[in-house]
Amino acid sequence: MKARMPGGYGRPDMNSLMRQAQKMQSEMQAKQAQLEQTEYTASAPGEMVTVKMNGKHEVLAVTIKPEAVDPDDVEMLQDLVAAAVNAAVQQVDEAAAAEMGKLTGGLNIPGLGL
Repeated sequence: MKARMPGGYGRPDMNSLMRQAQKMQSEMQAKQAQLEQTEYTASAPGEMVTVKMNGKHEVLAVTIKPEAVDPDDVEMLQDLVAAAVNAAVQQVDEAAAAEMGKLTGGLNIPGLGL
């Protein structure tokens, strides 16, 4: 005689799992929209160049101090701009990873774009 477990034991409730997945998806979409509207500001070392970027990685503003502009050393200015942009991108990515990690419990779920 085979022992039977009461209904619901041993098997996940697929309807419940789907509702949880849909809830998590809607929460993640709302959080993503919020992150995209957030503005991040980062500077190159020495704060000679500052970049403002939104959560969609769109550069909104670049501020360059006059003393950073040296016609004889354009390469330094280019490096400062690149450093400021990279710092802003890193801020956006870290904020997105932290916020999405809260929703997923730290699980690395493929396809989330993190």
